Amino acid sequence: MAFSRRGGRCGSGGPVIAGPHKLPAGHVTHRTQRLQYNNYMYASPNQRDSFISIPLNRLRRLETRGEKGEPWTEVLSWEPRAFLYHNFLSKEECEYLISLAKPHMKKSTVVDSSTGGSKDSRVRTSSGMFLTRGQDKIVRTIEKRISDYTFIPVENGEGLQVLHYEVGQKYEPHFDYFHDEFNTKNGGQRIATLLISDVEDGGETVFPSSKVNSSSSPFYNELSECAKKGLSVKPKMGDALLFWSMRPDGTLDPSSLHGGCPVIKGNKWSSTKWMRVHEYKI
Repeated sequence: MAFSRRGGRCGSGGPVIAGPHKLPAGHVTHRTQRLQYNNYMYASPNQRDSFISIPLNRLRRLETRGEKGEPWTEVLSWEPRAFLYHNFLSKEECEYLISLAKPHMKKSTVVDSSTGGSKDSRVRTSSGMFLTRGQDKIVRTIEKRISDYTFIPVENGEGLQVLHYEVGQKYEPHFDYFHDEFNTKNGGQRIATLLISDVEDGGETVFPSSKVNSSSSPFYNELSECAKKGLSVKPKMGDALLFWSMRPDGTLDPSSLHGGCPVIKGNKWSSTKWMRVHEYKI
């Protein structure tokens, strides 16, 4: 898959590759307009913004003291390709999505690969609903922000899904890409997922097939036993996890296998945006 300086092959959602550049391990970028890591620079369409690299432990200390900075990006893994956008949504935006969804929640379902339809399953015990893409000004603003960060056009995205998990509820490890021919007729395969969630304890997103794990994380002892089985991300209001279900060459990435760990304390609210290779018609 070839990349251009305007954000990659049309519909690929791939970032600009403008290396070679080198960033020491444990550093991230400030402003998230450009992300520099190892031998690659990932740049946004807005080339006017400068960037600086900041040691990760410095940013963690700022967060601990309650100083909310600008959005910044943390590279989690290259297999799967996973990134954490800190401070992606405001508290007010998160609460607004929940308020839209609450009156319409229904038991969550999974895809039936044999028919392409939906079915109940014990592997997914949450409740949820879909917002309509572009349904109001705030939703459009959030969807435009997702598009700007991922380089995937707004029209390639499904509607935002809002989910609610109570104590003990979970989602067993699964793939977001499809194994049937029915669900790829509109928009093609799912290429990437952006997930925003918050809960008091538990409810982590875990990648059990990742090439790295969270054992070296300074927050390892705060993770649930489920989350210690691979690379994991603790939910935090406003932070957005982006991971890719397809490799840059267009093949499916089995290391994107992921699950939602059981909630231990509190209520977990999350919002998911699935993005397709092509335009997803609504």
